[in-house]
Amino acid sequence: MTEKTAQTGSQQKTDASSSKSDIKSLVAQLEAFLDEHMVKKAPFTLPAGAKEFIVSATPFLVIIFAVLALPLIFAALGISAILSPFAILGGLTAGYGFGWGLGAIIALIVSIITLVIEVIAVPGLFKRTKGAWKLLFYASVISLIGSILSVNGLVGGIISAIIGWYILFQVKELYKN
Repeated sequence: MTEKTAQTGSQQKTDASSSKSDIKSLVAQLEAFLDEHMVKKAPFTLPAGAKEFIVSATPFLVIIFAVLALPLIFAALGISAILSPFAILGGLTAGYGFGWGLGAIIALIVSIITLVIEVIAVPGLFKRTKGAWKLLFYASVISLIGSILSVNGLVGGIISAIIGWYILFQVKELYKN
C-alpha cells in the first residue's frame, strides 16, 4: 500500500513539473512570437529618446498607480464581499449564469495579482534588469487572461495588451541582466 502511495505521489510531482514546464514553454513561445512581431516586423519603432523616457518613467508610474489602486482594491474587496453572492444569484435567476458576479471576482483577483507582480518588479525596474522586464511581461499576460476569463472586458483587454506589448517589447533592449 505504501508503494502505491509513493508511486501516486511521484506521479503527481511529475505531472506538476510537466505542467510548469508546459506553461513556461507557452510563455516563452508567446514572448518569441511577440518579439518577432512587435520589434522585428513592426511597421515603425519608437525613437531612442522615447524609449529612454519610458524606461526611466516606468518605475515611478508603477509606484504611483500602485498607491492609487490600493484604496480602490480595498473598497472593491469590501463591496464584493458583501454583494458578490447577490450578484451571482441575480445572474442565475435572470438566466445569465455566473457571468456578472464571477466576472467581477475574477477581475478583482487578477488586479491584485497584477499589482503585486508589478510592485515586486519596481527595484529591478530602477536597475533596468531583464528579470524586472519579464515580471512586467508576466503581469500583462495575467491581465489579458483575466480579461478573457471575465468576458466583460474582452475587447478592451485585447487592445490594451497589444498596445502594452508593443511598448514593452520596444523598450526590451534597454533592460540588461
